[in-house]
This record gives sequence, structure tokens and C-alpha cells, in this order.
Amino acid sequence: MRIEIFTDGACSGNPGKGGYGILMRVPEKNYQKIYSGGFRKTTNNRMELLAVIVALEQLKEPGHDIHIYTDSKYVADAINQKWLFGWVKKGFAKIKNPDLWKRFYPLFVQHKPIFHWIKGHNGHPENEICDRLAVEAAKSPNLAIDTFFESQTDGGLF
Repeated sequence: MRIEIFTDGACSGNPGKGGYGILMRVPEKNYQKIYSGGFRKTTNNRMELLAVIVALEQLKEPGHDIHIYTDSKYVADAINQKWLFGWVKKGFAKIKNPDLWKRFYPLFVQHKPIFHWIKGHNGHPENEICDRLAVEAAKSPNLAIDTFFESQTDGGLF
């Protein structure tokens, strides 16, 4: 079964309030679902990557034909240019967002998604939906704490 996943991240300030938006679709079953979430202090790249992670975490079983569409060169190039495999060999040392890449990698291995880069803010209908979801999530009054990011940038939360 083919599953299409469209993702986007947004940030008001970088770092700043951020959010992600996801549209997941199973074309052969005419089924789709949306997800979003917001954080009080994060970065755009973290939201772009977190959108992909959250989407993959929704999948109940491996073995599907997964296609992920993102306007993030950061995310798409990490996979399509095979940077991810070098990061894995180095234990994710000296890269940005190691917590998220470590969370992403087992999902990538399990589901073997194919990544497609699409130009953002270019009238792509699903990307526009995800952008709206991400921006709305970032404006939510009940924003979550991006604990790893805040602990790295604010000298710790504990």
C-alpha cells in the first residue's frame, strides 16, 4: 500500500515559537489524516525534521511504499545525499539536532521511506495545508517545551 506523507515546519523567529504540520494520505483508500504540534522555543529545522518523525511514528506496521514530500532541503538532502549514514557512523557527533536524528534513524530503517523535495510556498496544495497547520500550531496558546533544544540553549532546565 502506498502512503503519501506531506510535512512542513514553521518558526516565528529562529529560534522562536515553532510548529509542524503533517498530512498523511492513503490514495487507494481515499483516506487522509492531519497532525500538528507547537513548541514555545525551537528552530525551523527542528520542526521540519520533527514533522517527518511524528508522521513515521503514526505508521502501525512496516512494509508499505512510503513517500515523504518536504520543502526542507535540510531533511531531504540528509537522506538523498546520504549524509545520514555518515552521521550514524560517527554516532551523530558534532551535528545539529542529534536528538531528533537519533529518533529518526530507527524509523527510517524500519519504514524505508523515499524522500521528495518540493519547493515551498509555491502553490503546492498539500505543502500549503501543512504550512498553515505548522503556523497555526506555532501560534497555539498551549505550546510544548522542546526540552532538548531549550536545555542546550538556556544552560539547562533542571
